Amino acid sequence: MNTSIIIALVTVALLFVCVFAGVHISFTLMSLSFVGLFLVTSNLSTALSVLSTTAFNAIRTYTYCVIPLFMLMGTIMAVSGSAGDLFKWAHKMLEKVPGGLAAATVIGNAVFAAVTGVSVASATVFSQVAIPEMRRYKYDSNFATGIVCGSSNLGMIIPPSLFFIVYGTVAQVSIGQLFVGGVLPGILMATIFIIYTSIYGTRHPAAIGLDPVTRKPLYEDPDPKGKLESTLRALPIVLLIIVVLGGIWGGYVTPTEASAIGCLGAFIIALCKRSLTWKSTGSILLDTSKGSAGILMLLVSAQMYSRLLSVSGAVKWVSTSILSANLPNWALIGVFLLLVLALGCVIDGNSIILLTTPIIQPVIQAMGYNQVWWGVILVMAVCIGQITPPFGTIVFACKGVLGDIVDVATIFKHALPYIVLMLLTIAICMIFPQIILFLPNMMMS
Repeated sequence: MNTSIIIALVTVALLFVCVFAGVHISFTLMSLSFVGLFLVTSNLSTALSVLSTTAFNAIRTYTYCVIPLFMLMGTIMAVSGSAGDLFKWAHKMLEKVPGGLAAATVIGNAVFAAVTGVSVASATVFSQVAIPEMRRYKYDSNFATGIVCGSSNLGMIIPPSLFFIVYGTVAQVSIGQLFVGGVLPGILMATIFIIYTSIYGTRHPAAIGLDPVTRKPLYEDPDPKGKLESTLRALPIVLLIIVVLGGIWGGYVTPTEASAIGCLGAFIIALCKRSLTWKSTGSILLDTSKGSAGILMLLVSAQMYSRLLSVSGAVKWVSTSILSANLPNWALIGVFLLLVLALGCVIDGNSIILLTTPIIQPVIQAMGYNQVWWGVILVMAVCIGQITPPFGTIVFACKGVLGDIVDVATIFKHALPYIVLMLLTIAICMIFPQIILFLPNMMMS
């Protein structure tokens, strides 16, 4: 092992130390990139030149417009009340089904995921929309909170997904194929969630607003609005999703073009609903700008750090060392997933993808696995970290909305079954990879 590799590995260790100590991830990546390259090249001007060139080229292409555009699309839809329309539509369709409100929450979150791309946004919105409604229908508050936390993760699996954009950017994998690859796993996960809530409601009728003895509803005042009205209010959102995802899948538009179409469609829907004001529009633009700037800065710093690992030869050395261990492929993938799950307990999903992809991806590629398949598996594993203690961003988003209705420990407890269900979905997709690859393969044919 030469000196350059040792320097790079030391920076990796320092990176995790700094992240766990609470140092901002972008600042940490940039600082260690500069110090590492200076030590590897022994030349200050060379280190500065490499990093400045990398930073300049990192996000120059117009492809990166998908980040602010999809975030803007999701923010407009959240502010316009579209999530509530989706939820009420799903509820009316399932009102005769025991536990139909729980299933409606999952379906509403799944459909809303196709316009937000950010699961924390879904958690915040549905904590405001679905949980009060479920409580009105005498659902158990803890059970209702668990449903919202679990199904909000669909926002990062069903496209457009910010995690897919970040992974595709760092790994140089087609974002369009990643989007399409996440469709069937997202539907599968939503279906598993619905099956679970149905089984749980059958065994615990009081949790879904039914009398434990007679199994008749405990509520008295169901929503009088009809199915037709609910369908008409949700129809524009569903059509927008079909246009955006169908355009990408059919090859008619690129993800960047689809994101622009989605923004325009979301803006038109919001105008028709008369839900935008000058003040709310300013807040939407400001929130989108802040969120996009943070993500883009992360991507720039990640590209700089990837350049350090590449120049030092550390990536090749790690890849060769892991492969030379002659472990079975399933064991290596298991180790990678355990690493991702462990990191999910302490740092955010974007940081996990940025930290692990430069090291893990070459190994996955050398083993002959499809990069789109691994990207979807990785994102599903990263999503689990959003509901695991102590970091659990979705849990804290729900807590922030609900206040004193339920405590954080209780939310984590009732989110636990959804961690198991997400692991089950990952296992199914690993055993049957065509669940992920079927649509991307059709897209390429």
